[in-house]
Amino acid sequence: MQSGKTVSKDRGAGSGSRSGRMGRLCALLLSAVCCLWGLTACGEGDGTKVVFTTGFGKNEVFRIEDEVCTRPEIMVYLTTVQNQYENVYGAEIWNTTLDGVTLEENVKETVLARIAQIKSMYLLAKDRGVTLDADEEGKVRQAAEEYCGALNETEVERMGVSQSLVEGMYREYALADKVYRQIIQDINPEISDDEARTITVQHIFFSTTMKDGAGNRVDYPEAQKQAVYEKASGVRELAVDGEHDFAELATQYSEDTAITYSFGKGEMDAAFEEAAFNLETGEVSQVVETDSGYHIIKCLNTFDREETDANKLEIVEERRREVFGQEYDAFVSTLVRSLNEELWEDLTLIHDDQVTTSNFFEIYTKYFPS
Repeated sequence: MQSGKTVSKDRGAGSGSRSGRMGRLCALLLSAVCCLWGLTACGEGDGTKVVFTTGFGKNEVFRIEDEVCTRPEIMVYLTTVQNQYENVYGAEIWNTTLDGVTLEENVKETVLARIAQIKSMYLLAKDRGVTLDADEEGKVRQAAEEYCGALNETEVERMGVSQSLVEGMYREYALADKVYRQIIQDINPEISDDEARTITVQHIFFSTTMKDGAGNRVDYPEAQKQAVYEKASGVRELAVDGEHDFAELATQYSEDTAITYSFGKGEMDAAFEEAAFNLETGEVSQVVETDSGYHIIKCLNTFDREETDANKLEIVEERRREVFGQEYDAFVSTLVRSLNEELWEDLTLIHDDQVTTSNFFEIYTKYFPS
Protein backbone atom coordinates (compact mmCIF):
# COMPACT_ATOMS: atom_id res chain seq x y z
CA MET A 1 0.00 0.00 0.00
CA GLN A 2 1.30 3.44 -0.86
CA SER A 3 0.00 5.29 2.19
CA GLY A 4 2.27 4.01 4.90
CA LYS A 5 2.94 0.76 6.70
CA THR A 6 1.57 -2.18 4.78
CA VAL A 7 -0.42 -4.65 6.82
CA SER A 8 -1.79 -7.72 5.11
CA LYS A 9 -5.08 -9.21 6.16
CA ASP A 10 -3.59 -12.69 5.87
CA ARG A 11 -1.86 -13.39 9.17
CA GLY A 12 -1.35 -17.08 8.43
CA ALA A 13 2.41 -17.32 8.06
CA GLY A 14 3.29 -14.60 10.53
CA SER A 15 1.08 -15.55 13.43
CA GLY A 16 1.73 -19.23 12.93
CA SER A 17 5.49 -18.79 13.26
CA ARG A 18 5.09 -16.64 16.36
CA SER A 19 2.70 -19.07 18.00
CA GLY A 20 5.41 -21.62 18.69
CA ARG A 21 8.18 -21.18 21.21
CA MET A 22 10.83 -21.72 18.53
CA GLY A 23 9.28 -19.04 16.35
CA ARG A 24 9.15 -16.54 19.21
CA LEU A 25 12.75 -17.28 20.10
CA CYS A 26 13.95 -16.80 16.52
CA ALA A 27 12.04 -13.53 16.25
CA LEU A 28 13.49 -12.09 19.42
CA LEU A 29 16.99 -13.22 18.49
CA LEU A 30 16.84 -11.34 15.22
CA SER A 31 15.40 -8.20 16.78
CA ALA A 32 16.95 -7.96 20.24
CA VAL A 33 20.39 -6.86 19.09
CA CYS A 34 20.86 -4.74 15.98
CA CYS A 35 24.50 -5.65 15.61
CA LEU A 36 25.87 -8.48 17.74
CA TRP A 37 29.44 -8.18 16.57
CA GLY A 38 29.52 -4.38 16.61
CA LEU A 39 31.05 -4.26 13.14
CA THR A 40 28.75 -1.51 11.81
CA ALA A 41 27.75 1.93 12.97
CA CYS A 42 24.84 0.62 15.03
CA GLY A 43 27.31 -0.84 17.55
CA GLU A 44 29.25 2.35 18.12
CA GLY A 45 29.25 3.72 21.64
CA ASP A 46 27.32 0.80 23.19
CA GLY A 47 30.25 -0.60 25.16
CA THR A 48 30.71 -3.52 22.78
CA LYS A 49 34.15 -5.13 23.03
CA VAL A 50 35.19 -6.80 19.79
CA VAL A 51 38.50 -8.62 19.51
CA PHE A 52 40.08 -10.23 16.46
CA THR A 53 42.76 -12.71 17.37
CA THR A 54 44.69 -15.68 16.01
CA GLY A 55 44.60 -17.54 19.35
CA PHE A 56 41.92 -20.03 18.36
CA GLY A 57 41.77 -23.80 18.45
CA LYS A 58 41.65 -25.72 15.18
CA ASN A 59 37.87 -25.70 14.78
CA GLU A 60 36.94 -22.62 16.81
CA VAL A 61 34.95 -20.09 14.77
CA PHE A 62 34.26 -17.56 17.52
CA ARG A 63 34.22 -16.98 21.25
CA ILE A 64 31.93 -14.91 23.41
CA GLU A 65 33.63 -14.59 26.79
CA ASP A 66 34.58 -18.25 27.53
CA GLU A 67 31.81 -19.72 25.35
CA VAL A 68 33.17 -21.24 22.13
CA CYS A 69 31.43 -21.98 18.84
CA THR A 70 33.04 -24.68 16.71
CA ARG A 71 32.96 -25.44 13.00
CA PRO A 72 30.66 -28.48 13.42
CA GLU A 73 28.09 -26.34 15.25
CA ILE A 74 28.11 -23.81 12.42
CA MET A 75 27.79 -26.59 9.85
CA VAL A 76 24.72 -28.10 11.55
CA TYR A 77 22.91 -24.76 11.37
CA LEU A 78 24.24 -23.89 7.93
CA THR A 79 23.41 -27.28 6.40
CA THR A 80 19.94 -27.27 7.95
CA VAL A 81 19.14 -23.86 6.49
CA GLN A 82 20.72 -24.77 3.15
CA ASN A 83 18.58 -27.87 2.73
CA GLN A 84 15.44 -26.06 3.86
CA TYR A 85 16.04 -23.55 1.06
CA GLU A 86 16.73 -26.28 -1.48
CA ASN A 87 13.65 -28.28 -0.46
CA VAL A 88 11.52 -25.28 -1.44
CA TYR A 89 13.44 -23.56 -4.24
CA GLY A 90 15.83 -26.18 -5.60
CA ALA A 91 19.62 -26.19 -5.65
CA GLU A 92 19.72 -23.44 -8.30
CA ILE A 93 18.67 -20.93 -5.62
CA TRP A 94 22.36 -20.50 -4.74
CA ASN A 95 22.94 -18.71 -8.03
CA THR A 96 20.93 -15.79 -6.63
CA THR A 97 22.66 -12.50 -5.81
CA LEU A 98 21.37 -9.18 -4.49
CA ASP A 99 23.44 -6.01 -4.76
CA GLY A 100 26.52 -8.11 -5.36
CA VAL A 101 25.97 -10.31 -2.29
CA THR A 102 25.34 -14.00 -2.91
CA LEU A 103 22.57 -15.85 -1.09
CA GLU A 104 25.23 -18.10 0.43
CA GLU A 105 27.00 -15.10 1.96
CA ASN A 106 23.68 -13.80 3.27
CA VAL A 107 22.75 -17.15 4.81
CA LYS A 108 26.18 -17.49 6.40
CA GLU A 109 25.86 -14.10 8.09
CA THR A 110 22.36 -14.93 9.31
CA VAL A 111 23.54 -18.24 10.74
CA LEU A 112 26.51 -16.59 12.43
CA ALA A 113 24.26 -14.03 14.09
CA ARG A 114 21.73 -16.65 15.13
CA ILE A 115 24.27 -18.93 16.79
CA ALA A 116 26.10 -16.03 18.43
CA GLN A 117 22.85 -14.80 19.93
CA ILE A 118 21.99 -18.25 21.23
CA LYS A 119 25.42 -18.37 22.87
CA SER A 120 24.84 -14.93 24.40
CA MET A 121 21.45 -15.98 25.76
CA TYR A 122 23.03 -19.15 27.15
CA LEU A 123 25.52 -16.96 29.01
CA LEU A 124 22.64 -14.80 30.23
CA ALA A 125 20.92 -17.94 31.51
CA LYS A 126 24.07 -18.92 33.41
CA ASP A 127 24.36 -15.39 34.79
CA ARG A 128 20.78 -15.60 36.11
CA GLY A 129 21.24 -19.12 37.49
CA VAL A 130 18.80 -20.70 35.03
CA THR A 131 19.23 -24.45 34.59
CA LEU A 132 17.38 -27.34 32.99
CA ASP A 133 15.59 -29.83 35.21
CA ALA A 134 15.95 -33.60 34.90
CA ASP A 135 12.98 -33.90 32.53
CA GLU A 136 14.34 -31.18 30.26
CA GLU A 137 17.79 -32.77 30.25
CA GLY A 138 16.16 -36.04 29.24
CA LYS A 139 14.43 -34.32 26.33
CA VAL A 140 17.75 -32.81 25.24
CA ARG A 141 19.29 -36.28 25.09
CA GLN A 142 16.29 -37.73 23.26
CA ALA A 143 16.33 -34.93 20.71
CA ALA A 144 20.05 -35.39 20.09
CA GLU A 145 19.61 -39.16 19.72
CA GLU A 146 16.83 -38.69 17.18
CA TYR A 147 18.75 -36.09 15.16
CA CYS A 148 22.00 -38.06 15.09
CA GLY A 149 20.18 -41.32 14.49
CA ALA A 150 18.73 -39.93 11.27
CA LEU A 151 22.11 -38.84 9.88
CA ASN A 152 23.95 -40.97 7.35
CA GLU A 153 27.71 -41.52 7.41
CA THR A 154 28.37 -38.83 4.81
CA GLU A 155 26.44 -36.22 6.80
CA VAL A 156 28.26 -37.09 10.02
CA GLU A 157 31.62 -36.88 8.26
CA ARG A 158 30.98 -33.71 6.25
CA MET A 159 29.51 -31.76 9.18
CA GLY A 160 31.85 -33.29 11.77
CA VAL A 161 29.10 -33.86 14.33
CA SER A 162 28.78 -36.13 17.33
CA GLN A 163 25.87 -36.85 19.65
CA SER A 164 27.55 -35.02 22.53
CA LEU A 165 27.98 -31.95 20.33
CA VAL A 166 24.31 -31.98 19.30
CA GLU A 167 23.26 -32.45 22.92
CA GLY A 168 25.20 -29.33 23.81
CA MET A 169 23.55 -27.37 21.01
CA TYR A 170 20.04 -28.42 22.04
CA ARG A 171 20.87 -27.70 25.70
CA GLU A 172 21.97 -24.16 24.85
CA TYR A 173 18.87 -23.62 22.73
CA ALA A 174 16.63 -24.85 25.57
CA LEU A 175 18.37 -22.60 28.10
CA ALA A 176 18.10 -19.61 25.78
CA ASP A 177 14.39 -20.31 25.48
CA LYS A 178 14.02 -20.79 29.23
CA VAL A 179 15.76 -17.55 30.20
CA TYR A 180 13.57 -15.66 27.77
CA ARG A 181 10.43 -17.14 29.32
CA GLN A 182 11.72 -16.37 32.81
CA ILE A 183 12.32 -12.72 32.01
CA ILE A 184 8.94 -12.17 30.36
CA GLN A 185 6.85 -14.42 32.63
CA ASP A 186 5.17 -11.53 34.46
CA ILE A 187 4.46 -9.48 31.34
CA ASN A 188 0.77 -10.14 30.73
CA PRO A 189 -0.80 -6.74 30.07
CA GLU A 190 -4.51 -6.33 29.61
CA ILE A 191 -5.13 -5.14 26.06
CA SER A 192 -8.51 -3.53 25.47
CA ASP A 193 -10.60 -4.10 22.36
CA ASP A 194 -10.21 -0.43 21.48
CA GLU A 195 -6.41 -0.53 21.72
CA ALA A 196 -6.19 -3.63 19.56
CA ARG A 197 -9.17 -2.91 17.32
CA THR A 198 -8.58 -4.00 13.76
CA ILE A 199 -10.71 -2.77 10.88
CA THR A 200 -10.97 -3.91 7.29
CA VAL A 201 -11.20 -1.47 4.40
CA GLN A 202 -10.93 -1.26 0.65
CA HIS A 203 -9.26 1.69 -1.00
CA ILE A 204 -8.63 3.29 -4.37
CA PHE A 205 -5.23 4.95 -4.62
CA PHE A 206 -4.04 7.72 -6.94
CA SER A 207 -0.31 8.44 -6.78
CA THR A 208 1.04 12.00 -6.68
CA THR A 209 4.71 11.06 -6.66
CA MET A 210 7.25 9.69 -9.13
CA LYS A 211 10.86 8.51 -9.17
CA ASP A 212 13.58 10.84 -10.41
CA GLY A 213 16.68 9.73 -12.32
CA ALA A 214 18.41 8.76 -9.08
CA GLY A 215 15.48 6.66 -7.94
CA ASN A 216 14.30 9.15 -5.30
CA ARG A 217 10.61 9.82 -4.81
CA VAL A 218 9.55 13.34 -5.77
CA ASP A 219 6.15 15.04 -5.75
CA TYR A 220 4.22 15.83 -8.90
CA PRO A 221 4.12 19.49 -9.94
CA GLU A 222 1.09 21.29 -8.48
CA ALA A 223 -0.82 21.40 -11.77
CA GLN A 224 -0.41 17.66 -12.26
CA LYS A 225 -1.30 17.01 -8.63
CA GLN A 226 -4.49 19.03 -9.03
CA ALA A 227 -5.43 16.98 -12.09
CA VAL A 228 -5.00 13.80 -10.04
CA TYR A 229 -7.21 15.22 -7.29
CA GLU A 230 -9.95 16.02 -9.78
CA LYS A 231 -9.73 12.48 -11.17
CA ALA A 232 -9.97 11.06 -7.65
CA SER A 233 -12.97 13.27 -6.88
CA GLY A 234 -14.72 12.02 -10.00
CA VAL A 235 -14.13 8.40 -9.07
CA ARG A 236 -15.35 9.12 -5.54
CA GLU A 237 -18.66 10.35 -6.99
CA LEU A 238 -19.00 7.05 -8.85
CA ALA A 239 -18.23 5.16 -5.64
CA VAL A 240 -21.19 6.72 -3.79
CA ASP A 241 -23.78 6.90 -6.58
CA GLY A 242 -25.22 3.49 -5.73
CA GLU A 243 -24.67 2.16 -9.22
CA HIS A 244 -21.00 1.18 -9.14
CA ASP A 245 -19.24 -1.57 -7.21
CA PHE A 246 -16.36 -0.17 -5.14
CA ALA A 247 -14.06 -3.16 -5.71
CA GLU A 248 -14.60 -2.94 -9.46
CA LEU A 249 -13.76 0.77 -9.39
CA ALA A 250 -10.60 -0.05 -7.43
CA THR A 251 -9.60 -2.66 -9.98
CA GLN A 252 -10.11 -0.15 -12.77
CA TYR A 253 -8.56 2.99 -11.24
CA SER A 254 -6.37 2.19 -8.23
CA GLU A 255 -2.57 2.36 -8.55
CA ASP A 256 -2.13 0.00 -5.60
CA THR A 257 -1.98 -3.69 -6.44
CA ALA A 258 -3.93 -4.53 -3.25
CA ILE A 259 -7.49 -3.41 -2.64
CA THR A 260 -8.34 -4.76 0.83
CA TYR A 261 -6.38 -4.09 4.03
CA SER A 262 -6.85 -4.96 7.69
CA PHE A 263 -4.94 -2.92 10.26
CA GLY A 264 -4.92 -1.58 13.78
CA LYS A 265 -4.15 1.80 15.24
CA GLY A 266 -0.68 3.18 14.64
CA GLU A 267 -0.01 0.96 11.64
CA MET A 268 -0.91 3.25 8.73
CA ASP A 269 -0.30 6.79 7.55
CA ALA A 270 -1.93 9.09 10.13
CA ALA A 271 -4.32 10.80 7.70
CA PHE A 272 -5.37 7.50 6.13
CA GLU A 273 -5.88 5.89 9.54
CA GLU A 274 -7.89 8.78 10.98
CA ALA A 275 -10.27 8.77 8.03
CA ALA A 276 -10.64 4.98 8.05
CA PHE A 277 -11.34 4.66 11.78
CA ASN A 278 -14.04 7.34 11.59
CA LEU A 279 -16.05 5.48 8.95
CA GLU A 280 -19.08 3.30 9.63
CA THR A 281 -19.43 -0.08 7.97
CA GLY A 282 -20.22 0.46 4.30
CA GLU A 283 -19.37 4.18 4.39
CA VAL A 284 -17.07 5.76 1.80
CA SER A 285 -14.65 8.52 2.76
CA GLN A 286 -14.01 11.82 1.07
CA VAL A 287 -10.78 12.02 -0.93
CA VAL A 288 -7.99 11.60 1.64
CA GLU A 289 -4.51 13.02 1.02
CA THR A 290 -1.32 11.39 2.24
CA ASP A 291 2.33 12.03 1.38
CA SER A 292 2.12 9.53 -1.46
CA GLY A 293 -1.19 10.44 -3.03
CA TYR A 294 -4.97 10.50 -2.75
CA HIS A 295 -7.18 7.72 -1.40
CA ILE A 296 -10.84 6.84 -1.41
CA ILE A 297 -11.60 4.48 1.46
CA LYS A 298 -14.57 2.21 2.02
CA CYS A 299 -15.02 0.59 5.42
CA LEU A 300 -15.94 -3.09 5.20
CA ASN A 301 -15.84 -3.85 8.92
CA THR A 302 -15.40 -1.44 11.85
CA PHE A 303 -14.51 -4.26 14.22
CA ASP A 304 -13.00 -7.56 13.12
CA ARG A 305 -13.18 -9.85 16.16
CA GLU A 306 -10.75 -12.44 14.83
CA GLU A 307 -8.21 -9.88 13.66
CA THR A 308 -8.53 -7.85 16.88
CA ASP A 309 -7.87 -10.90 19.05
CA ALA A 310 -4.86 -11.77 16.90
CA ASN A 311 -3.63 -8.19 17.24
CA LYS A 312 -3.91 -8.42 21.04
CA LEU A 313 -1.54 -11.38 21.00
CA GLU A 314 0.90 -9.49 18.79
CA ILE A 315 0.83 -6.45 21.09
CA VAL A 316 1.54 -8.63 24.13
CA GLU A 317 4.39 -10.39 22.34
CA GLU A 318 5.87 -7.08 21.25
CA ARG A 319 5.82 -5.78 24.83
CA ARG A 320 7.46 -8.98 26.05
CA ARG A 321 10.18 -8.63 23.42
CA GLU A 322 10.75 -5.03 24.49
CA VAL A 323 11.15 -6.04 28.14
CA PHE A 324 13.47 -8.89 27.26
CA GLY A 325 15.41 -6.73 24.83
CA GLN A 326 16.22 -4.16 27.48
CA GLU A 327 17.86 -6.73 29.74
CA TYR A 328 19.46 -8.63 26.88
CA ASP A 329 20.95 -5.53 25.25
CA ALA A 330 22.46 -4.40 28.54
CA PHE A 331 23.98 -7.84 29.14
CA VAL A 332 25.35 -8.31 25.62
CA SER A 333 27.03 -4.90 25.62
CA THR A 334 29.37 -6.13 28.39
CA LEU A 335 30.55 -9.26 26.57
CA VAL A 336 33.93 -9.65 24.86
CA ARG A 337 33.67 -11.39 21.48
CA SER A 338 36.34 -12.68 19.16
CA LEU A 339 35.93 -13.97 15.62
CA ASN A 340 38.27 -16.34 13.78
CA GLU A 341 38.00 -14.53 10.46
CA GLU A 342 40.24 -16.93 8.53
CA LEU A 343 38.21 -20.02 9.44
CA TRP A 344 34.92 -18.16 9.00
CA GLU A 345 35.84 -17.12 5.47
CA ASP A 346 36.79 -20.71 4.62
CA LEU A 347 33.41 -22.14 5.64
CA THR A 348 31.18 -22.98 2.67
CA LEU A 349 27.94 -24.81 1.99
CA ILE A 350 28.10 -28.57 1.46
CA HIS A 351 26.99 -29.47 -2.05
CA ASP A 352 26.58 -33.23 -1.84
CA ASP A 353 23.54 -35.29 -2.85
CA GLN A 354 24.11 -37.45 0.23
CA VAL A 355 23.77 -34.48 2.61
CA THR A 356 20.06 -33.71 2.90
CA THR A 357 19.44 -33.27 6.64
CA SER A 358 17.07 -30.38 7.38
CA ASN A 359 15.22 -31.26 10.61
CA PHE A 360 17.47 -29.88 13.38
CA PHE A 361 14.96 -27.22 14.45
CA GLU A 362 11.94 -29.43 13.78
CA ILE A 363 13.24 -32.03 16.21
CA TYR A 364 13.85 -29.38 18.87
CA THR A 365 10.25 -28.19 18.55
CA LYS A 366 9.02 -31.79 18.86
CA TYR A 367 10.64 -32.17 22.29
CA PHE A 368 10.18 -28.56 23.43
CA PRO A 369 6.77 -27.59 22.04
CA SER A 370 4.99 -24.35 22.87
